[in-house]
Amino acid sequence: MDQLLLNIHPSAEKTLENFVVGNNHECIEALNNFLHSNNNQFIYLWGDKGSGKSHLSEALSSQDITIIEDIDRFNEKRQIETFYLFNQHKASHAKMLITGANSPTHMGLRDDLSSRLSWGLVYQLKGLTDTEKMLALEHHAKEKGMSLNLNVLAYCMKHLKRDLPSLINTIDALDEWSLKTKKPITIALLKQLIS
Repeated sequence: MDQLLLNIHPSAEKTLENFVVGNNHECIEALNNFLHSNNNQFIYLWGDKGSGKSHLSEALSSQDITIIEDIDRFNEKRQIETFYLFNQHKASHAKMLITGANSPTHMGLRDDLSSRLSWGLVYQLKGLTDTEKMLALEHHAKEKGMSLNLNVLAYCMKHLKRDLPSLINTIDALDEWSLKTKKPITIALLKQLIS
């Protein structure tokens, strides 16, 4: 049987506290204020894949906030539904967090919807530097209880896809492979995994 029977290291819960901030301090401060005050009803976050939109959406998902991800992928019908949802939230003073790939006016959305996206705070999430990615991977490994050599992280950064979700998935797969083969995590084990 070529299967792990028990996942000893569960995935870490995504929170605002374990988000690697990088150059996004103002955005994180605004999200904390958004959670704890009624000054803003709407926040729109946009950025490249791997910039942290999903992490932040998941971090706020346990709150009393409507979350809409990847609005740039919505067809005409879903855009109209979202437009009406904005109006309902405005009338009921409910909060909404929306994410997308670009600024509200640069996604080819309906004009009325892109206008609604600009009603509240709008933040572009900036990607992490390589050093910040290394810190994020190190933090992720520690949260999982993994013992990870910095040389393994450096190898990942140099030879693999460098977006954070791909790197985290590689570290998770390496952890499982290490448990399965009962070998310590090394560059040699990583090379065996990815070959």
